[in-house]
Amino acid sequence: MDKHTELTDRFGRKVSYLRLSVTDRCDFRCTYCMAEDMRFLPRKELLSFEELLLVAEAFCSLGVEKIRITGGEPLIRRDIVPLLARMRQLPGLRELSMTTNASHLADCAAELKAGGLDRINISLDSLNPERFKTLTRHGDLATVLKGIDAARKQGFKRLKINSVALKNFNFDESCELAMFALERDMDISFIEEMPLGEITSHARDVEFVSSAELREQLSKQFELSPVDERTGGPSRYWQVNGYRARIGFISPHSENFCASCNRVRLTASGRLLLCLGNEHSVDLRDVVRSCEPGQQLQALQQAIRTSMQNKPEKHHFDLNEAPQVLRFMNATGG
Repeated sequence: MDKHTELTDRFGRKVSYLRLSVTDRCDFRCTYCMAEDMRFLPRKELLSFEELLLVAEAFCSLGVEKIRITGGEPLIRRDIVPLLARMRQLPGLRELSMTTNASHLADCAAELKAGGLDRINISLDSLNPERFKTLTRHGDLATVLKGIDAARKQGFKRLKINSVALKNFNFDESCELAMFALERDMDISFIEEMPLGEITSHARDVEFVSSAELREQLSKQFELSPVDERTGGPSRYWQVNGYRARIGFISPHSENFCASCNRVRLTASGRLLLCLGNEHSVDLRDVVRSCEPGQQLQALQQAIRTSMQNKPEKHHFDLNEAPQVLRFMNATGG
């Protein structure tokens, strides 16, 4: 890749990873992610099939090697399977992955694998059916577990569990969740809750669990050793004695990972978010829709290059204050 085509911000960080939301809609209403009575965007405001491909092509032409498909819940988008198959063919794309709640995974795991999807991250915060129902408001644990089993049979390059840690909700399940993943040869990442959007289900400062607390809890059952390898994402992994799979920690509060940030996010409406915890953004939907068809790719490339100079150095989360970022996680894109 020519150095002039690489995306580098003003702090010298190379951006090679795009998290691309294909919908803000979700069939769950997880308490830490969104309000129970959500209002979603009109479909005309979302990027179309062709626009998503065009934006992905622009990023890949500028050195992005990894795209993660997010939502909302990406598998509720009707054209998701052909979209992924087309996207996987983009020159320069090394890895195509997805984050899902697995509620529809059993129905399409085989098609996703055949279409070229490499990796899947699955959100799972409890193995207790009643707790799971309470957290997701609409989710059925049995359906999710069926989806995980279906994906395991397809032989994806890697499957991983993501679990948001809440002190009075699922902290006591951390060892059980870890064992569930490790026994299935799946990595698991425990995530400190991020203060995005105003919620009423719990007080974030009261429910906060640090990665250090989680490691202390897990060390009572597992022998953990830090791993030097970085995967290109925010997780910091620890090897578990006796298992091939690893336990990771995503620590936006206690172990800030901004210095190594290599990613940007695109919302389903085409807003390029340059930082998870800030509002610095560029409207790429407007760029696409205001150009003549033959000029769109070049205009996108220029807009993306220019945006790198506005990527902030780091986020500033404070659990004791009202959310600094009012958009919910489903609107942020995974």
